Amino acid sequence: MAGIKKMDRELHEVLTRIGSIPTVIPAHRKAFKEGYSFSSASFEEQLPLWDGVWKRSNNFRAQLHAYFFLEQYVGKTYLHPLIWATSAAWQDDVADWPLCDALAKINTKVLETQATDVYKQLGSWNNDADRWKRRQSVVSLLYYSRTKKVYLPFKKIKALVEPLLTDNEYYVQKGVGWTLRELNTVYPADTLPFLQRNIKNIDPIAFTIAIEKMPSGVKDTLKSKRR
Repeated sequence: MAGIKKMDRELHEVLTRIGSIPTVIPAHRKAFKEGYSFSSASFEEQLPLWDGVWKRSNNFRAQLHAYFFLEQYVGKTYLHPLIWATSAAWQDDVADWPLCDALAKINTKVLETQATDVYKQLGSWNNDADRWKRRQSVVSLLYYSRTKKVYLPFKKIKALVEPLLTDNEYYVQKGVGWTLRELNTVYPADTLPFLQRNIKNIDPIAFTIAIEKMPSGVKDTLKSKRR
């Protein structure tokens, strides 16, 4: 690769590797774990390289490998400020739900330690023209609640969910329903009355997802009330 600049060298290596991998997530995760020529470098040394891969490749599979890099360090809470700054910047390039939700998996963990900064950004994304930012603003709040140790208060979560109840984007409504379902797991005593109060406002897509794990009797009551 003589003549290829340093930043281009890593990008070239990633693009070459992913060219021979089937487009299935397990295959890409396995390939990432096999490592790159620069994988032994420190987090701080690799971060700008993977940032370049994400921003300059315009390639879903390359961006997926960049996400794998960030994901493997999310357990190190002392790195959360750097991880959050990177993940928040990467959101600008998200154009599909898999990458949006991949970043949400990171964001929801960083939210536990950087609540003020993350929540402020989620609030900004909540009314953004970009549907993926609006989806991110709610999915990051809880992701899968079982993966979290710390939860925001119900009122703070509700404050970002409520404005999107009537959003007209399919993937935003899928995110709203997902968040309401997880919210009911964490705060059932608050979520059920919220659903009852907003029964006419909740989009059918979100409503179906929100109630899917509820007891059949509760589901039937909500469906009846909605009718």
